[in-house]
Amino acid sequence: QVQLVESGGGLVQAGGSLRLSCAASGRTFSIYHMGWFRQAPGKEREFAAAIRRSGSSTYYADSVKGRLTISRDNAKNTVYLQMNSLKPEDTAVYYCAASEGYGGSAYYTPRAYGYWGQGTQVTVSS
Repeated sequence: QVQLVESGGGLVQAGGSLRLSCAASGRTFSIYHMGWFRQAPGKEREFAAAIRRSGSSTYYADSVKGRLTISRDNAKNTVYLQMNSLKPEDTAVYYCAASEGYGGSAYYTPRAYGYWGQGTQVTVSS
């Protein structure tokens, strides 16, 4: 098993930046594909970004492409989400997730991930 703890959320003005971190502990971090999802009040959890276990490939939702960047440091057991040019519609709880292999589900679906952090709140004011 792996345990995930997010940090770095907060309140920022539109156009600003935040960097989220997700620290992993437990099993070897490098065996997991990692993802970031977000959930706004009254909405379903939605995919934001994903990165393969080696870091060789990254994927983004169309709504965040060009503004959010996912990266990982396997030596530090940490995955990051750099968020630039933030918009009020980016306001949500952001969750880090880990997957041992997607299990036939698409990388952009929550069911592909077996481990989740507790989430960190991001609020973007207009």
